Amino acid sequence: MAPLPNAGLVRNALQLYRYLLRCCEQLPEENIRQHYRHAIRQSFKVHADEDDPDRIQQIIKRAIEDADWIMNK
Repeated sequence: MAPLPNAGLVRNALQLYRYLLRCCEQLPEENIRQHYRHAIRQSFKVHADEDDPDRIQQIIKRAIEDADWIMNK
C-alpha cells in the first residue's frame, strides 16, 4: 500500500490532519482505521498549542514519515 501522493503538499497542521485521515481510509481493517484515527486526533490535541514554526514543520515531517511507515507495513 503506497502513501498518498500529496504528502509533499502538506504545509500546515490542517493539511496534515486531512492527509493523515485520508491515509487511514486506505488501511485494510476497520479496527486498525479506528485506532489510527484516534491516535491522530489525540496527537493534534497534544500539539494544539504549539506556536514555534520550526517545531511545527518538524512535527509535520515526522508525522508524514510515520504515516509512510505505517502504510508500508
